[in-house]
Amino acid sequence: MSKAKPSDPQPASGWRRIPDGTKVKHRHEGQEGFIDGTTELVIGPHRNPDGKTQYRMNVGAGARHLVTEDDLCILLDTENLVIMAKQNEPYRRSVTEQLHGVFAADRFIKSS
Repeated sequence: MSKAKPSDPQPASGWRRIPDGTKVKHRHEGQEGFIDGTTELVIGPHRNPDGKTQYRMNVGAGARHLVTEDDLCILLDTENLVIMAKQNEPYRRSVTEQLHGVFAADRFIKSS
């Protein structure tokens, strides 16, 4: 018999996290920033598909916000590659292909 409550998030098998340094935009609040890791110190029901983490989104000047994958869009450059801090084109191309295999097309937007 399982002890899990119906409201407990279930981990998604095969979940692939957004790599650190990827530029993202909050879907509802419009803030842009870079993924700066994850944290397991999560309170409340909003978590990533792994059921235990949230992303740290670096929005500048030492400010970070905790956000879930569902709240994020991934920003693309003019060549439709993900924008990443300090990464070369072949690596960004590889990450772009991996993320397109996980996320719907509407989750990718051009950077302004």
